[in-house]
Amino acid sequence: MATTRWPMLVSVSSPSRIRAATPHDAAEIGAIYDEAIASGVATFAAGPHDAEERTRWLEARSHRAPVWVLDDADGVVGWSALAPFSHREWYDGVAEYTVYVAARAHGRGLGGQMLDALISEAPGLGYWKLVGMILEDNAGGMALAASRGFREVGTHHAHGHVNGEWRDVTVMELHLEQAR
Repeated sequence: MATTRWPMLVSVSSPSRIRAATPHDAAEIGAIYDEAIASGVATFAAGPHDAEERTRWLEARSHRAPVWVLDDADGVVGWSALAPFSHREWYDGVAEYTVYVAARAHGRGLGGQMLDALISEAPGLGYWKLVGMILEDNAGGMALAASRGFREVGTHHAHGHVNGEWRDVTVMELHLEQAR
């Protein structure tokens, strides 16, 4: 688990901070994830993700696959993560990012704070590029990525199922340093 200490960040409505996730955050992470799954536009995953399952998930992650949470006056209202894009060594500097914000906290700029923090932290973990795999109906996720300079590079058609239906995934990328 990463030991990164994030600086205090300020949201529109209340003080917030991003910090490394701990097993004590597992239930909140799972609840936010399951809420996103229920939306049908955020992920191919299926739930439920209870505290026990999310604790095992957190403990199994490597130092290059950290998870962070965003705390504010309402408690944990978001989580984000980086994970290696592939096991192949030539993709070693590419990470897939994940950002989830609880519905009760949407519209407060918290997803942007979390993505900004991921962009800032990624080079220190050896990543030169971030990739987002965003379901076609997730307009908010695509707008968030675009607002941080990510560009759309393609679509994986019929990439997986959500609620028994084939869904496309839009691939967005951000180079953190110039490709050589």
